[in-house]
Amino acid sequence: MDQEFIKVPASASIRTQMVEIPGGIVELRDDRIKHVWSVTIEPFLMAKYPVTQELYFEIIQQNPSSFTGDNNPVENVSWKEAAHFCNVLSQKEGLNPCYSLEEQDVMSFDEKANGYRLPTDAEWQYTCKAGTTEVRYGDINTISWYKDNSEGSTHPVGTKEPNAWGLYDMLGNVWEWCSDIYDETVYGSYRIFRGGGWYDEARSCMATNRRRSHPTSFKIDDLGFRLAKNI
Repeated sequence: MDQEFIKVPASASIRTQMVEIPGGIVELRDDRIKHVWSVTIEPFLMAKYPVTQELYFEIIQQNPSSFTGDNNPVENVSWKEAAHFCNVLSQKEGLNPCYSLEEQDVMSFDEKANGYRLPTDAEWQYTCKAGTTEVRYGDINTISWYKDNSEGSTHPVGTKEPNAWGLYDMLGNVWEWCSDIYDETVYGSYRIFRGGGWYDEARSCMATNRRRSHPTSFKIDDLGFRLAKNI
């Protein structure tokens, strides 16, 4: 008698895919305003992979992606939608949500909550570099899906080489939303995203690059997100 195959929900593997990131210090810079500063990073957890279409559909019951593939990263997701996903996943696991999203333009982030969240700008860069001092953690063709090798689409996560801390697709495939507001006095509620995507030239796929856009209206086919969590 054949053994019945039982499909394991994508969310069941989330905990095993969270990598413990050691504490340390990262130096950030903003070339627009010629400012350099250092941030102390406390130990936290970061997902090995960007959120996939399979996982997003399991939690939200929708798949907004332009490209099809259960293991491809979800894209066409706004910052607010990414934060909402984090809240719903947290509630399903009995954790405290990190985001308050009730109002259109008033959205807050609880840094101390124990639920899933987006990484901060500093955490993202620190984790991407994984102890290296270069703008990339390896040869771009072996670590990234970008304009020269993507053939015009996203690819399944985890098919390129990881960084030294075991995280995949930190550069290329899709950009990743971060929790932080970017220069509120100039750009209002604009949020940061990092990492470069399948459509980008090599110069955009660097650990030090950041972009920003509107948290509720901006979504595009090379922008997704990755989960983080406090320890």
